[in-house]
Amino acid sequence: MYKELLWIFTQLPDDYIVLDTETTGLPDENGPPDIVTLGITVVKNRGVVESVEFKTRPQKHISEEAQSIHGINNEQAAEFESFDSQWCRIAEYLQDQLIVIHNASFDWPILLDHVSRYALSMPPIQGVFCSQKAAIPWAQATNLPCSHRGPSLDMLTKALGVEDLRAKIGGTHGAAIDSQQTALVVEAIRDQQSVSTGG
Repeated sequence: MYKELLWIFTQLPDDYIVLDTETTGLPDENGPPDIVTLGITVVKNRGVVESVEFKTRPQKHISEEAQSIHGINNEQAAEFESFDSQWCRIAEYLQDQLIVIHNASFDWPILLDHVSRYALSMPPIQGVFCSQKAAIPWAQATNLPCSHRGPSLDMLTKALGVEDLRAKIGGTHGAAIDSQQTALVVEAIRDQQSVSTGG
């Protein structure tokens, strides 16, 4: 029902990447949080072909709330490689791609903050698509619980009957697995729209 409200998802290319981060916490008076893990899932011909996770050593302390979400403590994170030392590999995935992010208004500014902080160069990209914002009209029309940011990844996974990858690891959030979950949800939405339009 109301699948027409998901039309924007049909405009996505068949090849794109999904990006997700797990961080030290939420933005506060000291600025954006630091990235602890950064996950990228590569989608080609609308299928997942690769998921990779970069573990990056934060400069800021990981809050207890953040630790409870992604399960990484400060002692573990202190052993990770620095963000800037891994940027060349990350940038290769981003170059010339459309980047899909669930809650892009959170993850994207944090990534750009790191690029600026370490005086790095952002490669050319096609753009950023927020799957959470794009799903708001449909979620509201179908009375799906929805915050001002949009429906959560868990909510869309359940509503669309998509395989719950997090459930296999006890519900813990992870940048790689969440980026892969987002890819599955996005493609499930595109399948719904195709059926509704007869495409």
